[in-house]
Amino acid sequence: MADSPQSEPPHPKPVPEPNSHEVAPQEPEPSSFTDRFRRFLFGGPRSVRDPHVFHKISLVAFLAWVGLGADGLSSSAYGPAEAFKALIDPKLGDHRYLAIGLAFATALTVFVISYAYSRIIEQFPFGGGGYVVASRLLGARAGVVSGSALIVDYVLTITISISAGAEAVFSFLPPHLHTWKLTVEFAVIALLVLMNLRGVKESVTVLTPIFILFLATHAILILGTIAGRAYEFPELTQNLKQEYSQGIATIGLGGMFALFLRAYSMGAGTYTGIEAVSNGLAIMREPKVETGKRTMWLMAVSLALTASGIIICYLLVGATPEEGKTMNAVLVERFAAMFAPAGVPIGRWFIMATLIAESLLLFVAAQTGFIDGPRVMANMASDSWLPHRFAQLSDRLTMQNGVILMGGTSLLALAYTRGDVTHLAVMYSINVFVTFSLSQLAMCRFWFRDRKKHPTWKKHIVIHVVGLVMCLSILCITVYEKFQEGGWVTLAFTSGLIALCFVIRRHYQNVQKNLERLNEILDALPPSTSGAARKLDPTQPTAVLLVGAYAGLGVHSLLSIQRLFPNYYKNFIFASVGVIDSATFKDVEEVEEVRARTEASLQQYVELAQRLHLAADYRYSVGTEAVDEAEKLCRQIAKEYPRSMFFSGKLVFEREKWFQRVLHNETAYAIQRRLQFAGLNAMVLPVRVLEQPLARETGASAAA
Repeated sequence: MADSPQSEPPHPKPVPEPNSHEVAPQEPEPSSFTDRFRRFLFGGPRSVRDPHVFHKISLVAFLAWVGLGADGLSSSAYGPAEAFKALIDPKLGDHRYLAIGLAFATALTVFVISYAYSRIIEQFPFGGGGYVVASRLLGARAGVVSGSALIVDYVLTITISISAGAEAVFSFLPPHLHTWKLTVEFAVIALLVLMNLRGVKESVTVLTPIFILFLATHAILILGTIAGRAYEFPELTQNLKQEYSQGIATIGLGGMFALFLRAYSMGAGTYTGIEAVSNGLAIMREPKVETGKRTMWLMAVSLALTASGIIICYLLVGATPEEGKTMNAVLVERFAAMFAPAGVPIGRWFIMATLIAESLLLFVAAQTGFIDGPRVMANMASDSWLPHRFAQLSDRLTMQNGVILMGGTSLLALAYTRGDVTHLAVMYSINVFVTFSLSQLAMCRFWFRDRKKHPTWKKHIVIHVVGLVMCLSILCITVYEKFQEGGWVTLAFTSGLIALCFVIRRHYQNVQKNLERLNEILDALPPSTSGAARKLDPTQPTAVLLVGAYAGLGVHSLLSIQRLFPNYYKNFIFASVGVIDSATFKDVEEVEEVRARTEASLQQYVELAQRLHLAADYRYSVGTEAVDEAEKLCRQIAKEYPRSMFFSGKLVFEREKWFQRVLHNETAYAIQRRLQFAGLNAMVLPVRVLEQPLARETGASAAA
C-alpha cells in the first residue's frame, strides 16, 4: 500500500558506516533545564545517517493533501464570499442572478490552474514551484520577482488563514468577546511556529482529524442546502431569467460582463493554494511526481466542488452580509433554519461544529505558509538572493530560520491589518497571481522553445495559454479595483523585497570576486613529491585546521599557521563538517554526495601538507548545523590528540558593516567560544577581504 502512512519502504538504501576518518559523535543527553525544556518542546534531534529518515518526514498523497491542499480548500471560507458580495454590492445593485455562471467559472478556473500545475510538476519533479520555474525558463530576474512574490504570499497565507479562522469562531460567540479576537490570532500563530520547529510531518498528522471534520460538515451543508431547496428550482429558474432580462435592460450586456469579471476577480483568493502542491514536492513520498499529481487532483476536485457549491448555496438561501458574522456563518444558520420546522435535529450544535471545523481548517491552511515559505527562501538563499543561513536545517531537519521569520512577519502583517480579512484577501491574491502569471508564461515559453523536440507541443501549450489569460485578467482587474484599498501596500512591499534581493546578490558576487584572488596561490604550490608520508605522533603539538572546500582560502590559513608558529606544530589535522542543508536534503544519495565531496576536499589538503613535508591527516562529520557538529568533532579530535590547537578562518572586511554580520555568519567566533568554554584552545585566523571600488559601491548601496 504505497499511500499508507504506516508503510515502510521495502528496501531502504543504507547509509554507509562511518570510516576511520569520519567522526560520528553521540548526541549528549541534555544536562541543563533549558536543554531539557527545549528537547521537550521541539523533540530530539534527527540523524541524517538514518536510512529511514526520509520516509519518516515525507508525506503520502493524503497527508500532503492535508498539509498543502488545505490551503486551497480553506480558501472556500473567504474566496467565494468576496466574489458573491461583489454581485450584491449596494453601490452597484443586486445581481445575484449571475451566481450560477460565477460558480461555473470558479470551478473551471480551479481545474485549469490545477491541471497546468500538474504539467509543471512533470517538468520540475524536484519542486520549487513558481520560483524555480521562472528562474529556469525566464531567467534569474524573473525568478527573483516570482520568489519574492511567493514569500510575501506565504506570509499573508498565514495571516489571512488565522484571521479568517478567528472570524469563523467569533461568528457564534457573544459580541462582548470579540475584543479577544486579535489576541487569539497572535496566540495561534505562535503555536504554529512551535509546531513547525518540531517538524513538518508531526504538525500535519496532528491536524488531519480537523481536515476530515471540515469535509464532512461542508458536504452535509452543501448537499443538504441543494436537496432542501430542490423543490424551489422551477420557481428559482424563472426568477433568475426575469432578473437577467432586467439586468440586460438596465446595464446592458457589456455592463453585465464587466460586473461579472469584477466579481470573478474579487474571488481570486479561492485559487491561492494551488501553487503550494507544486512547491512542496520535496516533502512528498516517492515517487514524488505521482504523489504530487495525486495530491493536486485531490485538492482540485475538493476545492472546485466546495467553492462552487458554496456560491450556489448563497444564492439558494438568499445570503447577505451580517454584522459580526462571516458569509459562511450566515449560510449555515439559514441551512439549520430550513430544517427546524420539520423537526430535523440540525441546530446550534451543527452550526458550531461547521464553523469550528472551518476555523480549524483555516489554521491548518496557515501550515502551508510554514511548509512552503521557508522552502522558497531556502531555494533563493542557495542562489544567493537571500542570506545563506536561510538554507540551513536545524537538528530536527526543519528550516528553523525560515520558520521563525515567516512567523514573525505574519505577526507584523496581522498587527498592521488588525485581522481584516477583506484587506488581507486583496494583498494576498495580488502576489499569488503575479507568481501564477509568471509560471504560466514560463511554461508557454518552454513548449514554444522546445517545439521541435516535442511534436505534441501544441496540445501541451494550450492549457498554459488559457491559464495565462485567466491569471493575467484576475491580476489586472484586482490591482485596478483594489489599488487604493491595500493593493499598493503589497506591491510596494514586494518591490522592496525584490530590490533587497538584488543588493544581497550583488554583495555575495563581489565578495566572491575578491576571494578569487586567493586561489592564485594554488598555481605556486610545490608539485607532488615521492616518498613515504610522515607519521603523526599524538603526543606532539597538533594544529587542527577547520576547512571547507579545497581552495585558496584554506591553503592561506595553512600557510598562516606555519608563518605564525614556525616549526612548532608537528601534526596537522584538517577537519571539516559536511553540512546538509535544504538544497541537499532530498534523499540518501544526496547525503552521500555531501559525505564524498567533504572527504575528497580533505584528502587534497592532506596531500598538500605532505608535499610540504608535514605529518597530516583528516577527520570529518556530516550534520545539519555547522557549529554544533564542529564542536563535537573538535572534542573527539582533542581526545585523540591532547595537545591540539584549533584554527578557523573568518572573513574580515576592510569596512565592517552591520549587514555583513547577517550575510556572513559568525561561525568561526561561535566555534571559538564553544571550544574555549569546553577547555580547548582555539584561534580565529583573519582572512582579509579588500574591498575594491565595485565592492565599496555595493556596500554603500546596501547600507543605504
